Amino acid sequence: MGASVKILGTDLTGATSVSFNGVAAEFTVNSAGAAISTTVPAGATTGRVQVTTPGGTLVSNIGFRVAQ
Repeated sequence: MGASVKILGTDLTGATSVSFNGVAAEFTVNSAGAAISTTVPAGATTGRVQVTTPGGTLVSNIGFRVAQ
């Protein structure tokens, strides 16, 4: 837990939440809105990463693996 992660995408400006298999994470959107920097939160488990933006909710197409 606590590993740094960068989520790449488009139109991420205004993102309101990031979660790892349902566990909320603190995050920062870069100034161009093309990447989010976050840290794997304590309690996260292997599963999908979800980002909520004003345009909708984005879900990773593959699971994120949390190593114990």
